[in-house]
Amino acid sequence: MISRRSFAYLLLLGLPLSCAAVGGSADDPSPRLTLPPVVYAVPGVETGFYFDNVVLSPDSRAYRIRVEGRLGSADATHWSFTPAPRDVGKHPLRVVVQDNARKTLQEATTTLRVVPADAGKGRKVSLLVIGDSLTHASLYPNELARLLTEPGNPEWEMLGTHHPAGAAPRVSHEGYGGWTWQRFVQRYDPQAPATGSGRSSPFVFPGKDGGPPVLDMARYFDEQCGGKRPDYVTVMLGINDCFGLNPEDPAAIDTGITATFTHAEALLAAIRKAAPKAEIGVCLTTPPNSREEAFVANYKDRYHRWGWRRIQHRLVERQLLQFGNREKERIYLIPTELYLDPVAGYPDNNAVHPNGEGYRQIGSTLYAWLKARLESVGKG
Repeated sequence: MISRRSFAYLLLLGLPLSCAAVGGSADDPSPRLTLPPVVYAVPGVETGFYFDNVVLSPDSRAYRIRVEGRLGSADATHWSFTPAPRDVGKHPLRVVVQDNARKTLQEATTTLRVVPADAGKGRKVSLLVIGDSLTHASLYPNELARLLTEPGNPEWEMLGTHHPAGAAPRVSHEGYGGWTWQRFVQRYDPQAPATGSGRSSPFVFPGKDGGPPVLDMARYFDEQCGGKRPDYVTVMLGINDCFGLNPEDPAAIDTGITATFTHAEALLAAIRKAAPKAEIGVCLTTPPNSREEAFVANYKDRYHRWGWRRIQHRLVERQLLQFGNREKERIYLIPTELYLDPVAGYPDNNAVHPNGEGYRQIGSTLYAWLKARLESVGKG
């Protein structure tokens, strides 16, 4: 490992890039480096980012990647850091992608924000966690709950009607396999049970006098959450919305993402109207398993790793533009695409669903974001 107080100069060798990136031309081999504006961290909890997750390339080892910053260390696959209390504060990070001739191809900066381990201590907070099958598995909500139970944290509760078998005590959410932004906004089945079935959106209710179903977050909070409004809402959606798009058609990808954002904005607006003081974290869509064989196991020859990786990377780029710089609306980005090991964080045979370690990493990212928001109470 390289010293945490030195620049991390990494020589990453591998195959040359052979496919064009989404939005590029067939003769443009340049990688696309994408970083969120902030990486959150808490003393005692590891954070970081994997190069495969931030550089769009079939193999990030085709490049020299240099991470410049005072804190953290790097190896051949990622940069990582476990803060100490003395590291609380904001620290610049710069990532440079070079070819083997040391020509700079891409560079980007971000801010490492380390927040105190006791941020939010003495408060009482409620959370609503919304998502698809990654949330239904309940492992990252479980990890978030575990971390929140550690000393120095607020008293907490999770709102929600869904408590599947994998959920720990006190963990509830609204996470359902195969779900999209659109389903949460529109799906209604009058024959479905009132809670937790995944057949009908918990936020959609029958219209008045036989009218069409309506999205009504206020009614959801009143009837399903005992009238409580959440202090924090996290939303992890996007995989099912965009997975089936054509990776060879950049225009179609952008059209599909734009349609997805129409439904996303409808849900965010409904949450904001019903819970005007809630802070909403939009999770950046997680990257896939690095193994093509995992896609073969799940989808045979229908979908491939490099196809979804191009779509997912473009989706993250668009999410940064769509949901970034909206703090005045109490909307924030959660960089869940960064700290998820695309190898050790996935089983051999699943393309998009992490294993226990991968879910733990996602949970720690949500925790660090939440601690940052707790620290910011009263500061804007």
